[in-house]
Amino acid sequence: MRERIAQIIINELKLKDVTPEDFDPNLDLIEDLGIDSMELTTIVVVLQDEFGVRIDEDDFGDLTTLAKITNHIKSLKG
Repeated sequence: MRERIAQIIINELKLKDVTPEDFDPNLDLIEDLGIDSMELTTIVVVLQDEFGVRIDEDDFGDLTTLAKITNHIKSLKG
């Protein structure tokens, strides 16, 4: 699951020379990559469609790293 989420983030942010395998799970998308709330929202929408989950808008601000996103989606899927 983590690699698939990493691939979605890489695709949505159009990151060059990054593979899901070497994507740092603790890299902060906002602080380290400088994404804005619209980019984060787009990623979350794609993830919701991909994994069939509903992520509450109040949780968006907490989903700042690959590790946090993966854990959150796992918790929603049970």
